[in-house]
Amino acid sequence: MVTIQIPASVDTAMSMIGYEPKTTFWMDFSIADKFGIEAIVDTFNRAFKEWHTDHIYLTELVMVLNHKIWQWYEKNDTIARVYDKLWRKADEWAQENLHGKELQYFYEVTD
Repeated sequence: MVTIQIPASVDTAMSMIGYEPKTTFWMDFSIADKFGIEAIVDTFNRAFKEWHTDHIYLTELVMVLNHKIWQWYEKNDTIARVYDKLWRKADEWAQENLHGKELQYFYEVTD
């Protein structure tokens, strides 16, 4: 049996800036962390495929991926680099495909 403890740091960090999470992305990726890189990539692929056209969920996905980079920085370089690659993919997609108020929301929340 695998015991999974979900780090609360993202909830704390997001609440400090007045942001309330709207998804389970942090929990989803925290669970995937316990199962390794393949699970992290699979979690990203499923989340991105389902939610990349929803600017609010996409914004939160980008934020969670960024927090995950810093969570793993200096603890596990391989995992941190995977999160960096996924963050870059989602962030680039958002900047190239969101427009108007959706892009403005993305920039305001992720700034």
